[in-house]
Amino acid sequence: QLVESGRGMVQSGGSSRLSCAASGLSFSSYTVGWFRETPGKEREFVTAMRSSGGTYFTDAVKGRFTMSTNVPRSTVYLQMNNLKPEDTAVYYCAVKWGRIITSNVRNEGAYDYWGQGTQVTVSS
Repeated sequence: QLVESGRGMVQSGGSSRLSCAASGLSFSSYTVGWFRETPGKEREFVTAMRSSGGTYFTDAVKGRFTMSTNVPRSTVYLQMNNLKPEDTAVYYCAVKWGRIITSNVRNEGAYDYWGQGTQVTVSS
């Protein structure tokens, strides 16, 4: 089960950190991803991290977003800096227990479990 939380309303240029509580991280091999969705668009990949190594970002967020894990707390974080209005979306965390091959980390179908989604709104 994945439970998301985080700050939802941010001004342009501001920061927000989303959390995703994912029980079992400390005992398992995993791949964790963040995706986002806006009305009228397909859910898009944002970033992913594998416990075996490797962190991946979509070009639109490189240099602004970072992903980290607190394994003892089984929590994954998405730190979003220098937010832009186009970052406004519902953000979802997702987990695959096991390793996703590099060519597939951006594929939402590769993940088994999803959080409930957190709305992030960036005002200009």
